Amino acid sequence: MALLLVWGVPSIPKHRRALGEAIRNSRKQAELTQEMLAEKTGLSVVFISLLENGHRTVSVDALLRIAKALGVRGRDLIDKL
Repeated sequence: MALLLVWGVPSIPKHRRALGEAIRNSRKQAELTQEMLAEKTGLSVVFISLLENGHRTVSVDALLRIAKALGVRGRDLIDKL
């Protein structure tokens, strides 16, 4: 008997996509690369990339570090969720 597994690609929740876009837009407005933002926050470049693409969630602590590094308020990043 053969077992067939079908792997679907899960969709990214809208709120994670919106947060990622807000972070990316703010980062670009601050003229920072992902590498520069990672260095300023102590987070990895991979995490920043995954976050911007909606593939990761973020803790409040990390979100506030990101906001501070970008020169914005934390609520500015989540305002449009």
